[in-house]
Amino acid sequence: MTIFSGLTLLGGLALFLYGMNIMSGSLEKMAGGKLESVFEKLTSNPFKSVLLGAGVTAAIQSSAATTVMLIGFVNAGIMRLHQAVGVIMGANIGTTITAWILSLSGLDGDSLLINLLKPTSFSPIFAFIGILLIMAGKSDKQKTLGSIFIGFAILMFGMNMMSDSVSPLKDSPAFKSIITLFSNPLLGVLAGALITAVLQSSSVSVGILQAVSSTGALNFGTALPIILGQNIGSCATAIISSFGTSKSAKRVAAVHLSFNIIGTALFLSVFYILNAFLDFSFMQSTINETMIAVVHTIFNISTTLVLLPFSKLLEKIAYLVVKEDENDKKSASANDKLKLLDERFLRTPSVAVEQTRGVIAGMADAAQRSVELAMELLFEYDEEKASEVYALEKLVDKYEDGLGTYLVKLSSTEMNHKDAQTVSTLLHNISDLERISDHARNIAKGAEERYEKDIDFSPKAKDELSVMCNAVREVLGYTVKAVCEQDLYAAYEVEPLEEVVDQIKTKLKSRHVKRLQAGRCTIELGFIFTDFLTCLERISDHCSNIAVCLVQVNDDNFETHEYLRTIKTSGAEFDSEVEKFQKMFPLPKKEVYS
Repeated sequence: MTIFSGLTLLGGLALFLYGMNIMSGSLEKMAGGKLESVFEKLTSNPFKSVLLGAGVTAAIQSSAATTVMLIGFVNAGIMRLHQAVGVIMGANIGTTITAWILSLSGLDGDSLLINLLKPTSFSPIFAFIGILLIMAGKSDKQKTLGSIFIGFAILMFGMNMMSDSVSPLKDSPAFKSIITLFSNPLLGVLAGALITAVLQSSSVSVGILQAVSSTGALNFGTALPIILGQNIGSCATAIISSFGTSKSAKRVAAVHLSFNIIGTALFLSVFYILNAFLDFSFMQSTINETMIAVVHTIFNISTTLVLLPFSKLLEKIAYLVVKEDENDKKSASANDKLKLLDERFLRTPSVAVEQTRGVIAGMADAAQRSVELAMELLFEYDEEKASEVYALEKLVDKYEDGLGTYLVKLSSTEMNHKDAQTVSTLLHNISDLERISDHARNIAKGAEERYEKDIDFSPKAKDELSVMCNAVREVLGYTVKAVCEQDLYAAYEVEPLEEVVDQIKTKLKSRHVKRLQAGRCTIELGFIFTDFLTCLERISDHCSNIAVCLVQVNDDNFETHEYLRTIKTSGAEFDSEVEKFQKMFPLPKKEVYS
């Protein structure tokens, strides 16, 4: 093997790694935020969990990505450890699909079907289709599909380059002597684990082993412990990802590691005990790409079948490895939605976008609650309710800080067009929600001032203010429903209702001025009344901003002023909605002053 063969090997490895990265990343993007809901729904029993883990990993071509997502879900409190155990086992089975795809490069024969199945035949076709989809595709899905094809083609080209570069090694005595060192099971397991840990991918390390097997210098006895060691090495990504997480999330990595170590120990023990009695003749036989895929699959399926009934034992081992103290129990019981903003999800932006929706829903609920309490204070002051308004305002501020930081990081990742628009919208939404809670705080402070000065509004002013509050309560309800449930109907209802709130405010200010002129109200109370109206009207304005953003993302339109101008001048439909809400919130009869 010359230096040029070595350079070709490095180039092939680079293409292989790059192709795997493109393909798995694009597959994750294609799967999108559906992964979160799938994980939550299909982990009700161990068998479903195994099938889920196998299916997801086969789809995104990365057991590491699956395990990292599991750590994120457990850390965020979305999943429990017992739900994750089966998924981890299934992920080990799903990752064997890659080995089967790569084994196609070892097909021999001259028939048309055999030649069509060879990567050298179909990879150029995949590459051509991929580049056409990327260049001519109009939708993000088409371009992402093109990236999957391109990634797969690059991966297979890299595999062929590696196989060609190591082919001279079949006649090298030095290479054969090095290979025989790994016939020692412990050394083979250690070598497989280290190589996989460094490459951070069992699929890649299995691919390299398959490339080496093409030389014909690798026998079954040498390859077996290396293959088993590769499964242990695949745990490195999960272990690294668990740094800085909750202890529950660390236990996911512990389960992953203990599952592979116990499985490897059991498989090797049984296999070599049987070999001692039966003397397997195939131990010295040359192993090829297909046989490596077979061994990889048999090991992972058999290990899962044996250990699945003992999943509770794996949980206990995880709890022994990662112990829990009283402080952890207290923190684990805290319902902190900001834990959903786990940076591990940034590896899969579509999942991260879905996570932020859940957190923003919590922020919207807190803002709505603060407004509800503040409006109650307008009519009857209560110190405990006022304190809760101030506490909720601080909580919403905390939400804004956490979400803002996370969304900025998310915006720098590679996302499809729809997700990029959604992130931009969510950044605007959190600002509006924070301002809504600020206005609730201002209302609470005004109510406190009125209470301390022992001054009160007239019954007529209270009746009018009640109508305004009811209208704002309604517009806020539609807004929160639109945010939490992605309900576009609710979002469309906000703008005509906001128009009615503006009309009510204008009429109430006019009536209030007349009360002042008639001496029915003091100037001091007048300022407080006007401040309340302003705060309520601005809450409605921020609701309008949120609803418009949600509608714009759906309509793929970011011209806010143009959108508002269009719907307000669209004629009968908008006017009909305004009229409907005017009837829902009629003002008391106007007072007549002599």
